[in-house]
Amino acid sequence: FSKILNNFTEQLYVGATSQKTMKLLPASRHRATQKVVIGDHDGVVMCFGMKKGEAVAVFKTLPGQKIARLELGGVLNTPQEKIFIAAASEIRGFTKRGKQFLSFETNLTESIKAMHISGSDLFLSASYIYNHYCDCKDQHYYLSGDKINDVICLPVERLSRITPVLACQDRVLRVLQGSDVMYEIEVPGPPTVLALHNGNGGDSGEDLLFGTSDGKLGLIQIATSKPVYKWEIQNEKKRGGILCIDSFDIVGDGVKDLLVGRDDGMVEVYSFDNANEPVLRFDQMLSESITSIQGGCVGKDSYDEIVVSTYSGWVTGLTTEPIHKESGPGEELKINQEMQNKISSLRNELEHLQYKVLQERENYQQSSQSSKAKSAVPSFSINDKFTLNKDDASYSLILEVQTAIDNVLIQSDVPIDLLDVDKNSAVVSFSSCDSELNDNFLLATYRCQANTTRLELKIRSIEGQYGTLQAYVTPRIQPKACQVRQYHIKPLSLHQRTHFIDHDRPMNTLTLTGQFSFAEVHSWVVFCLPEVPEKPPAGECVTFYFQNTFLDTQLESIYRKGEGVFKSDNISTISILKDVLSKEATKRKISLNISYEINEISVKHTLKLIHPKLEYQLLLAKKVQLIDALKELQVHEGNTNFLIPEYRCILEEADHLQEEYKKQPAHLERLYGMITDLFIDKFKFKGTNVKTKVPLLLEILDSYDQNALISFFDTA
Repeated sequence: FSKILNNFTEQLYVGATSQKTMKLLPASRHRATQKVVIGDHDGVVMCFGMKKGEAVAVFKTLPGQKIARLELGGVLNTPQEKIFIAAASEIRGFTKRGKQFLSFETNLTESIKAMHISGSDLFLSASYIYNHYCDCKDQHYYLSGDKINDVICLPVERLSRITPVLACQDRVLRVLQGSDVMYEIEVPGPPTVLALHNGNGGDSGEDLLFGTSDGKLGLIQIATSKPVYKWEIQNEKKRGGILCIDSFDIVGDGVKDLLVGRDDGMVEVYSFDNANEPVLRFDQMLSESITSIQGGCVGKDSYDEIVVSTYSGWVTGLTTEPIHKESGPGEELKINQEMQNKISSLRNELEHLQYKVLQERENYQQSSQSSKAKSAVPSFSINDKFTLNKDDASYSLILEVQTAIDNVLIQSDVPIDLLDVDKNSAVVSFSSCDSELNDNFLLATYRCQANTTRLELKIRSIEGQYGTLQAYVTPRIQPKACQVRQYHIKPLSLHQRTHFIDHDRPMNTLTLTGQFSFAEVHSWVVFCLPEVPEKPPAGECVTFYFQNTFLDTQLESIYRKGEGVFKSDNISTISILKDVLSKEATKRKISLNISYEINEISVKHTLKLIHPKLEYQLLLAKKVQLIDALKELQVHEGNTNFLIPEYRCILEEADHLQEEYKKQPAHLERLYGMITDLFIDKFKFKGTNVKTKVPLLLEILDSYDQNALISFFDTA
């Protein structure tokens, strides 16, 4: 099957595109070529088809506001060939010929982020607001507690009920009935995209596919009373987040396959086995994030294709048409002539573009040197993502630019580690910096290879040390220009939102009371912890649960106007919160009453959680130290038969061990640091300063024994 799908021979370039902004119009007859319609950040809607290997425009609108979504609609149970776009707070509709028939101003206070159309029903979501319109009249409204990433409705024509579903950033799918939440479904990551299974909800009409920002994929049946989990695919290969999903029979076996596009450029095709479980059949890596994916027939009659659009605006794809055709001499001559004509046409187009670039460059030089010239810094858009990975307790920083990146300078005023990323081909160089003089802890420059439009970095932070990470992005454009992006490293940066915690653990409690509002205490929680919605949730009181992705400790925060209660099984978490919250309150001149209850058993509990990680890292470090000596012995003796099985095993796994050790810089030091902080924090709450005993603690860690360490904590 991997030989059937070949790269598309044609590519079309439009402006930068958002997620789910490209669709294929229905074919006029079975397996006939289809038209492609796409909307971009310039506000242009373009519809085109392929004729003799070239893209021919059907229509193209004038530029306008950035297009956030593009959907097809029409009367239920008829071909869905009307084109609807969402730009800012407006919905516009076009016929397949390009005639505008609808302009609907929704009057939403925020820009539309997601849209779904079903007959005369329109489902919209902005960042936190969901609206349902019927024939452009307001029907239902819902204010979400966290950001809405996507919206969909189960097929009304099959179920005779309206069931909208919201994909929310807090790892929850919210199933609505009117303006109320019918029930909530927890999913394994922040859901970024929703799609109907098989394009129609599957056998029941209730089957819903979801993709998450950390690359997981799943199927849930949205039944009337409760959800039924069908299957889930973990992201074991550590691929990118899922941005788009489509169902199409690309294999040609009569069963629709699952087409998936990811933000690292990976295109995947899943087929279904006899048990209706998905099996990966094909994958192809492109150089940019896949914003839309569609299965259909575009280039040539009877040959199915996977058509994708990328962030910077390429429309390209994969085709089932064989590259090497069996043909006679006359046919071969015809193919060669077609190829020559295509090459000649491309050369002429390239010369024309080069001429236009020279003209524009001259115009720019003249206008910028004019006495009336305004600042003419070239603009370019950056698609960036800064997310915490649960698997390895690190942050991924993904930077994607419309044009090729020249270099990226990373600066941080807080201690962080930069980890190796296999996909990253950029050359990194570090500059020395004096943290005492200018608060610079890191200065690193990534020099990118030609045509690199996407850069992925991995960062590991230390809890309790917080500040700002800045990325200075310089693309390969003239004149030189740079954009700065800022990312906050929060005091409890390794904590991730969760919906359940173990209430039986030994917990330490921090209680704040004072003359502060609900909005003020919420802003402090936002400052301290990631994945908290910026807006205060509805209601007078809120409860959030968190889990430390590195240690698996937990945190419960309950707060309202005038009171905040924080509980954790890790004393260091409580200590960090106490210091930061009192500092933030002092800045705002708010007097706080702070009280705390420390549970001595929690210290032993936390040390037991650290134990397997520390033991593993010490063993790994010991094995890596032995590798060179064992290799020398192997060369000297000529074989490894004389070695004990443990040492033979180390030699056999040498490459894997060294690679793993290399991927974990300062991992052991970080664990030592956490244990040291725990030791200091335990006695700090008792009013005792034990910093002079830290060298003795480090000695115990160097000859690590769990019982000896626990005993030292008890008797120090």
